[in-house]
Amino acid sequence: MLLEVEALDVRYGRTHAVKALSLGVGADEIVTVLGANGAGKTSLLRALQGLTPAAGGRVIFAGGDITKLSPAQRLRRRLALVPEGRQIAITLSVHENLQMGAWCRSDGDVARDIGAIYERFPNLGSRRDMPASVLSGGEQQMLAVSRALLARPRLMMLDEPSLGLSPLLVERLFDLIRALHNDGLAILLVEQNTQMALEVAARGIVMELGRGVLEGPALELSRNERLAAAYLGEARV
Repeated sequence: MLLEVEALDVRYGRTHAVKALSLGVGADEIVTVLGANGAGKTSLLRALQGLTPAAGGRVIFAGGDITKLSPAQRLRRRLALVPEGRQIAITLSVHENLQMGAWCRSDGDVARDIGAIYERFPNLGSRRDMPASVLSGGEQQMLAVSRALLARPRLMMLDEPSLGLSPLLVERLFDLIRALHNDGLAILLVEQNTQMALEVAARGIVMELGRGVLEGPALELSRNERLAAAYLGEARV
């Protein structure tokens, strides 16, 4: 496994947000984490990136224990998070936002990689010198993903990437997730759109009140009556 999470605990004061959660992501996998608001999904991703310290358990990435490492150290090891709400710097230009994504790199290929992003997302290229505030919601999400890509991650974590996007843009976003995976990127996906998340993922885990309560191949989870009733709005037989 590229990422191994062992009995992870996350606490905020008296709030026990993640409770002894274990999961893994292979180097060639998309794994999705599902659950209602307040289930602990964002707390999980924040702990994996080191933004919230783990209260217990271990996080192993690429064979090394990163549980005590800072967010910057985890990023240098090529673990990247695209946070909920995008969190781009809207007063900076599109190009400056992308440059921020490469701050941890010391190689000479950053300009080439930014050029490749502009080729992939022409709308970003045409607005490269404009403040990020002029971008649409979908374009801002592509910028957030592109910023993370410039760290050259082996594993990208996406927290609710489709939130607030139109159905057409959601389709395009999931096409991008598939394309990134085909390029060799492992992905840990937290997503409100349960059906599309299960279509793109190989495996899934369902969280409730900080615990993992269901886990298995995505196809099996999509046919699970309990999951369908809770998150897809229907019973499956």
